[in-house]
Amino acid sequence: MAKFPFEVMQECVYPFTAKESKDPDVILGSAFGEDVAVTRVGDDLLLSHVDPIVGAVNGIGWLAVHVACNDIAASGIKPRWIQLLVMLPSQEDTSDLKQIMCDAARAAESLEVTIIGGHTEASNGLKRPLVAATALAPACGKRIVKTSGAKPGDIIYVTRGVGLEGTGILASDFTNEAKRRGLTDQDIEEALKLLSSVSVVSEALKLADLGATAMHDVTRGGIFETLLEIGACSHTCMHVDRSKIPVPEVVQRFANAFTFDPLKMISSGTLVATLPPEACDAAEKAFESGPCKLFRIGVVTEGEGLFLRHVSEKQHFMKIACEQDELTRMWALLRPEGN
Repeated sequence: MAKFPFEVMQECVYPFTAKESKDPDVILGSAFGEDVAVTRVGDDLLLSHVDPIVGAVNGIGWLAVHVACNDIAASGIKPRWIQLLVMLPSQEDTSDLKQIMCDAARAAESLEVTIIGGHTEASNGLKRPLVAATALAPACGKRIVKTSGAKPGDIIYVTRGVGLEGTGILASDFTNEAKRRGLTDQDIEEALKLLSSVSVVSEALKLADLGATAMHDVTRGGIFETLLEIGACSHTCMHVDRSKIPVPEVVQRFANAFTFDPLKMISSGTLVATLPPEACDAAEKAFESGPCKLFRIGVVTEGEGLFLRHVSEKQHFMKIACEQDELTRMWALLRPEGN
């Protein structure tokens, strides 16, 4: 359940996908770090994105809808439609199928999006359910925010905190293991609540209206990979103070117990955004009183890579390693318990 390395994608995937030069209606084709495709349909633009959920068992339908919609919203556009691919190990898994669809419908209702179709089947080659969601949205004339839009001088922000989704999945799918590692029922209950806050749609749309230059939801590889991708796509350097990155207490407790780095843990529900200095006061004020907090963590400069400062030490990272993710490592070490 790991992504392919960047070098493999460059050699084996990107050369075979649609490019703007070959089709005038492809405004944004397949490109590293950009999570949506943008195509011209009549007088409007259509955004689309597909994402699978393979690193979770419980709540997979809920996660699939939210994760796909997050990528549309991180482009500054409100998601509208969903198509679902649902694959199960056996035709006998009808109760699991119904639960997946109930969870997906619940997520769609919360986001005011419509499930318009998809595909459902059983495959005995699977060991656990696989759900992939395609999200679509018309731009309706709104500005599209790209991952590649960060500019030197922009301020880097993150919402909520890091490690959210991965911690919730560990609590859900590895409950007994969490208890064996010393985590309490209260810890597990608190971690499970993180899965109810995996959407970034509301805050992404708000930040887009406030002038965000780049946005990226924090998925595989955690915020560490997200920052590297924004910098690489924008041809800029990200200077970040590690102590400013919010790590919720429950995430830190799970990180200590399972020995993972919260900065490299998948975290749907977390959004990284860059804003020009003149937009920062309004943005910070807009998030003062709401449930989703906004944290200033660094600045965009000229250069390459990610400078991560911690106390008196500063490290410079350059390598894109989207295949490395702490939840992926946990799945390689552990097995889901079906509880």
